[in-house]
Amino acid sequence: MANFFNKLIDKLLGEPQIDWDALEADLISADVGAGRVVHMLEELRNRDEQDACEIVDFIKAQLAGAFVPPLPALPKPGESGKPCVILLVGVNGAGKTTTAAKLANFFQQRGDSVMLAAADTFRAAAVEQLEHWTDKLAIDLYKGQPNQDPASVCYEAHQRALHEGKNYLICDTAGRLHTRHNLMEELAKIRRTLSKQDPSAPHACYLVVDATTGSNALLQAREFQKATPVDGLIITKLDGSGKGGIAIAIRDELGISPVLLGTGEGVTDLRPFDVHAYIDTLL
Repeated sequence: MANFFNKLIDKLLGEPQIDWDALEADLISADVGAGRVVHMLEELRNRDEQDACEIVDFIKAQLAGAFVPPLPALPKPGESGKPCVILLVGVNGAGKTTTAAKLANFFQQRGDSVMLAAADTFRAAAVEQLEHWTDKLAIDLYKGQPNQDPASVCYEAHQRALHEGKNYLICDTAGRLHTRHNLMEELAKIRRTLSKQDPSAPHACYLVVDATTGSNALLQAREFQKATPVDGLIITKLDGSGKGGIAIAIRDELGISPVLLGTGEGVTDLRPFDVHAYIDTLL
């Protein structure tokens, strides 16, 4: 992945004077968020800063400062024999199903027992995709009937996970447009249903966003946050043209931070979010 900041230094060093407008355009193109960009560049202009390395160091520090601790961490395995329930939500095509398999593998490799729930009951391909992964990784999968109510699938999966003493239950919900009110209401129903057997469930709800969608990911985050409490982000497709700076804009506006980053198609291409590594590899 090309290093945005190295390119930025090279560009600034080649100019007799800092082109602030061009610098602003570069940062906004990385999906950092216009408000933060304007604030940073105003401060640099007021200081009349002309040293390229100083400018880049300042920008790095400001971007890292967006993620004020404490940052969300992956929930611990369920206590008292109850599984930790994780709900994955997001729009169509964001990569939820693949991410669900990656996350299940991540926990299983740590030594935890995991069950996946195929709650996308209206898209047969989603269930087949999960079955492919779970067969390959030897992970338990609970699937309902075609077109079954997703909330009831999650309830039944939770019931089985409780009975079998699983550490984690990961519910892969259907992709839904954030503008479809009825589908967003369905998420609230899933949450209510899960809480019937464990009032604290779900223990985490992660919004899966595609880094290549840019600023549209912020619109998605706004609407999903209205429909269901979102505890963290999982940003996918950072191995391609994705501009992961959108995580900063989402954090600035909604206070939601990344938990995991998807960096490829492989089952192990999922890593915990690290602020400084993220800033250093931003595009």
